[in-house]
Amino acid sequence: MNQLSKHYEIARQNANDFMKNGQISAYLNALLEMNKYKRLINAVVSN
Repeated sequence: MNQLSKHYEIARQNANDFMKNGQISAYLNALLEMNKYKRLINAVVSN
C-alpha cells in the first residue's frame, strides 16, 4: 500500500511538472498512470 501511494504521488508530481512545461502528451500519460495507481489503491483498500 505504501509503495502504491508513493508511485501515485510521483505520478501526480510528474503530471504537474509536465502541465507547467506544456508537455501535453506526457501530461496525459502521467494522468493515465495516476488513474492506474488510484484504481490499484482502491482495490487494495476494498480487500
